[in-house]
Parts: sequence; C-alpha cells; structure tokens
Amino acid sequence: MVPGPIRFDDGAAYERYMGTWSQLAGAQFLDWLAPGPGLRWLDVGCGNGAFTGMLVERCAPAMVHGIDPSEAQLAYARTRLASDVAEFRQGDAMSLPFPDDAVDAAVMPLVIFFVPEPARGVAEMARVVASGGIVAAYAWDMLGGGFPHAALLGELRESGLEVPAPPSPEASRLDVLRDLWTGAGLSAVETTEITVHRSFADFDAYWTTLLGAPSVGGLLAAMAPAALARLVAGLRERLPVADSTGRITISSRANAVRGRA
Repeated sequence: MVPGPIRFDDGAAYERYMGTWSQLAGAQFLDWLAPGPGLRWLDVGCGNGAFTGMLVERCAPAMVHGIDPSEAQLAYARTRLASDVAEFRQGDAMSLPFPDDAVDAAVMPLVIFFVPEPARGVAEMARVVASGGIVAAYAWDMLGGGFPHAALLGELRESGLEVPAPPSPEASRLDVLRDLWTGAGLSAVETTEITVHRSFADFDAYWTTLLGAPSVGGLLAAMAPAALARLVAGLRERLPVADSTGRITISSRANAVRGRA
C-alpha cells in the first residue's frame, strides 16, 4: 500500500501523538529565543494550538495569529485557547494571508519539513515580519534520527511497509536551515540543537499515543493481527526500559534556527 500525503485533521489525535513532544521542545526553543513582551506573533502551521498556547502563556504577547491549512485543527485550537490575544485562520505557509511588516515575530514550530517549498515559506515569514523582528523555527531532525517516533517508523519499514514522509525532510538539517534563513536575507542567523526526553509509565501507555496518529494510525489499523503483533514485539525490543517498573523514556532531538528581518 502506497501511503498518501500526511494530513492533520484530528486535533485530539494529534495532541496524543505529538502535543506533549511539541511543548517539551517548544519550551526549550522559547528559552533560547528569549523574546521580550508585547510582540505581535505569527504561528505558521499552528495545528491544534499546542505551541500557540505557549506563546500566550509565556511571552505576554500583544497578539498571536495562528494559521494552518486544516480547519479541523483550527477548530480544536479555538476550543483549547480562549484568549482575546489569540486568533486563528486558515492559510498557506507559502502564501501568508498578511501584509508586509504585519508582525514582530514569526515562528514555524515543527512545520518546515511539511512545506513543499521551504524557501518560499521562509521568504514569506521574512516578508510579514517588521524590520528587526524575529523569524525562527524548530524541527525534528528527521534525517538524523531525532523524530520522537523514529523507533516506530524503523519497525514499520522493517515490516516492509512504506511509511508516509513529509515533502521536505532535508529542511530539518541544521545546515539547510541556516542556508534557508540566510537565503531569505535574514541577518544574525543562529542555530542550535534541542534535546528533550519523555517518559511513559509502560509500553501500553506509549502505544496508546500512537493509535489514530495522523501519519501512521491508518497503517497500524490496516495491519493484519499477526503482523501487528510482530511489530509490537519488535517495537518493545527497540524502546529503552528505564527501570524495573517498565517505565520507558524516549529522547528526541530538534534543530532550531533564528534570524532578524
């Protein structure tokens, strides 16, 4: 079976699968950015609002605009974040629905590898950010094994299944991110690595987060029972058990970049 493009249309399923991971990495990302208060923010590819909420809670923004192509994700974001300073609208990262110099900071949290033409997406962020403002992103190191569910993807591939992939995984590399930012005419470009850890009470707790996952949930649901049992057994072997209670701790790595318009 050839997988179709990855779509994120279920905010609750995305929250189980990636919401906590996004916030763990997002906390370190915001510590690194160290933005001042009172900024007008744009969250490009805001999804279900996991990172948007962090901007509201941690950055004392004047306003946060979240855009995403999925209206279903945006509906979830609106229910989780009832704030006068946050607004959500449907939009395309490669053609942002904002005029020039509309915001003070634009971020792409875990998004750039989903943008078919990353250079266009970065150029659009640079366009809408006022002079001196922040243009930044963080992305799982997809090609370097930093994705939180890399073990699952590896097990699926070894089972002979074709795993859905984002259109631009190379855009998550540190050197590519730097080139994209400098190529968009941004100044003071810096990069860093972010490593995060998440623990689960046991394998079953981890497995629950995968069910209905936007990228692989359909593959798992379509597997024959015997094949699924083999995959689960192999995945148990791959995941590190932290202690005698069966607790599992997984490490992930993201690459981050920032520059000034």
